[in-house]
Amino acid sequence: MRNRQWVLASRPTGQVEASNFTLTESDVSTIHDGQVLIKVQYLSLDPYMRGRMDDARSYAAPQPLGAVMIGGTVGDVIESKHERFRPGDVVVGMGGWQEYFVSDGSGLRAVDTRTIPASAYLGSVGMPGVTAWYGLLRIGRPKAGDTVVVSAASGAVGSVVGQLATIHGCRAVGFAGGAAKCDYVVRELGFAACIDYRSDDARDAFKAATPKGVDVVFENVGGAVFDMALASMNPFGRVALCGLIAGYSGQDIALQNVRSILVNRLTIEGFIVSEHAEVWPLALAELGRHVASGAVKYRESIAVGIESAPGAFIGLLRGENLGKQLVKMF
Repeated sequence: MRNRQWVLASRPTGQVEASNFTLTESDVSTIHDGQVLIKVQYLSLDPYMRGRMDDARSYAAPQPLGAVMIGGTVGDVIESKHERFRPGDVVVGMGGWQEYFVSDGSGLRAVDTRTIPASAYLGSVGMPGVTAWYGLLRIGRPKAGDTVVVSAASGAVGSVVGQLATIHGCRAVGFAGGAAKCDYVVRELGFAACIDYRSDDARDAFKAATPKGVDVVFENVGGAVFDMALASMNPFGRVALCGLIAGYSGQDIALQNVRSILVNRLTIEGFIVSEHAEVWPLALAELGRHVASGAVKYRESIAVGIESAPGAFIGLLRGENLGKQLVKMF
């Protein structure tokens, strides 16, 4: 059996290019005792992957050159010599950008697809969902009636943040790029308002949407969008700093309204959700209930075939996706 894999061929200088990746082939390994062979259904594409492509000091080691690109996957166990898994199980793990992978079971968990589709375990009921849950509820600590501002509100993380905020009695205000995304955020996801950050009147629209100021910010972007939110913070506001995609290609991320941090005695906390394994069962249980009941809705942008992964990833970094970006492998 042949396995196609995308490896990192070179490190980007600025924007990611298709030439940074190489598609290779290898034979699928024979499994040994304690191992499972998984056929990948879906590959998750996420902004954090861009940071891993650089050889820079960060919270995790850089993606090695010549190695299969890191990435979350959901797939089917097709052969098992592991006591916890059997053929036919659907499992979530970090299989990377490849069609098949062998695992010793570490970091692998079986999921129930009877009420929740397999792909959702890479989105609203997976790492993005837990990221939203932890940042909002443990760092943002929203109270009923609070105004919660979410950047990248139509994305995999931001869309869950806003819906959870509404479920917990808050008023969710989003930022997104373009009228179509903002319409989706308000009409389908139930945000109170969404600001098109590309529009000429974004600042005025944001002020109009937050007449009582801002209590919680869930920040995914940085730059001008974050600056707008800082300028409108209420005293003792909380900021969950999840991502800075505005600077993922090496751009400077300038802020003008840093005075607000002192004047309003703000709490700002950056976080990496993989460092909070203790909350995952609780978060996944709540997210699973909300998705199964329809209280949390989601969209997926799906590219088809392993060949499409680099282009879909580049599109993700440009904001071309709506909701969770996936690659359907077969």
